[in-house]
Amino acid sequence: MRWRGREESSNVEDRRSDGGGIGDGGGGFRIPVGGLGRGGGPSIGVIVVVMVVLWFLGINPMVLLQGGSIDLGGGAPSPVREASRTGGGEDEMRQFVGVVLKETETTWDQIFKASGETYPKPKLVLFTGQIQSACGFASAASGPFYCPGDRKVYIDLAFYDELKRRFKAPGDFAQAYVIAHEVGHHIQNLTGVLPDFNEKRRSMSERDANAMSVRVELQADCYAGVWAADAERRGLLEAGDVEEALNAATQIGDDAIQKRMQGYVVPESFNHGTSEQRKRWFRTGYENGGPDACDTFSPRSL
Repeated sequence: MRWRGREESSNVEDRRSDGGGIGDGGGGFRIPVGGLGRGGGPSIGVIVVVMVVLWFLGINPMVLLQGGSIDLGGGAPSPVREASRTGGGEDEMRQFVGVVLKETETTWDQIFKASGETYPKPKLVLFTGQIQSACGFASAASGPFYCPGDRKVYIDLAFYDELKRRFKAPGDFAQAYVIAHEVGHHIQNLTGVLPDFNEKRRSMSERDANAMSVRVELQADCYAGVWAADAERRGLLEAGDVEEALNAATQIGDDAIQKRMQGYVVPESFNHGTSEQRKRWFRTGYENGGPDACDTFSPRSL
């Protein structure tokens, strides 16, 4: 991805030196990467990639959705997290995240303007280890997430090291895809998709809520593809970038995660979509280039 030297977003909050602090969550849901929250109180972002990390680590995401919290504690720091403490290459990663967020702002500014609307930009918060958001407390184990309650995307940059090493999804555009996916949840919040799901899930069975969550997640993947198409039109993409994103989508499919974790899959527990579905919907957004192609809620969309 040709990102060096490009303008960074002013909507990045660097809270890596805050030390995190464990809070009680304010009654909100604990956040697995990209999860959704309940209506009536702070909600959590559904996404992206993310319950992925929980599945991979052998943690049941439903524990978080039902009010639990987790903290991996102990353990040796990853190379990326160590860099965040010592300086290292973290400044470059901070710049990268700022540029990618700015590029998503450019894309969605244009799309909203074409509809006669103004795009309310999300904030992106960098943290290390643990964080308190409007959606409650989350640790790095939760992965990147979007919180509708404060319209912010949260990411511990150590996740990118996990994406590369454990999920075998290297490359800067795989990293950009993660941000674009979470921004996709912000678009869903603005268009009413997240509030609608938060309301409906209160009366859904776990199985039905999982099935609806898959559709929400796949739409965020499609929106990430829409951004990728616009980034390509503006000359940001390099050879192999789209393949990096597709590989990331493959590695974090529910079926791939479960096979890696336990050797078999449980389809009724899927909440992000299979590898094939995630690739297909990213490609749908990329090939069509507009959000109208991202209707993952029609009966035959899956």
